[in-house]
Amino acid sequence: MAEHGIELKGSSFTLSVVHIASHDITEVKRLLAEKIAVAPDFFRAAPLVINIEKLQQTPDFISLADAFKELNLVPVGVTGAQNDEIRAAARAAGLAIVSTGKAAVTQVQVEAKEPPPELLNSPGTKVHRGQVRSGQQVYAPNGSLVVLGAVSNGAEVIADDSIHIYGALRGRAVAGAKGNESARIYCQQLMAELISVAGHYQLSAGLQGEHWEQAVTISLADEQLTLDRL
Repeated sequence: MAEHGIELKGSSFTLSVVHIASHDITEVKRLLAEKIAVAPDFFRAAPLVINIEKLQQTPDFISLADAFKELNLVPVGVTGAQNDEIRAAARAAGLAIVSTGKAAVTQVQVEAKEPPPELLNSPGTKVHRGQVRSGQQVYAPNGSLVVLGAVSNGAEVIADDSIHIYGALRGRAVAGAKGNESARIYCQQLMAELISVAGHYQLSAGLQGEHWEQAVTISLADEQLTLDRL
């Protein structure tokens, strides 16, 4: 309903979730800083949801949120709260209570292809054999990453150069993590939660067009992500 220039509509967004397992705010901040250092452009001013299901007591939400903000992150909410007391404390700190659901997985058979030997043997290339599972992160510092398998929902693959996925990409792929604008992402089936090249990213909702579930290459041109069929 629109009134006086304001219109409320339902929508959905893909947000990154940070799982924390310690009440030590200093330790959490240190670990976050290490994570950000891997892909600083990707994390700059990124909205995040904080998962606290592993914590046994109510955390200091105000100090926790401040730690995120000091790292130029935007904490928008909390998930995994075990009781009303914890939820009330989160709200008092200005954090929303977020419920997460399991995304449906489309099962589509993809014919596996073999990467060329020169790619596998290229100096600086990291090769991951098998599926990258939910919650897992694979990073190739100072080089490219080759994944001989699928990238699951909730999984993340990162490379300072290009990423080659010989399977379905359902999770997140971050190429050019340190600003390499010539990096590319290649995958046999695009079903990603997020793709990023040199800090420029696109979420799942913006990818579900003609290239969805297709074999594609993703590159950066004039500060815009470009998708082309393989």
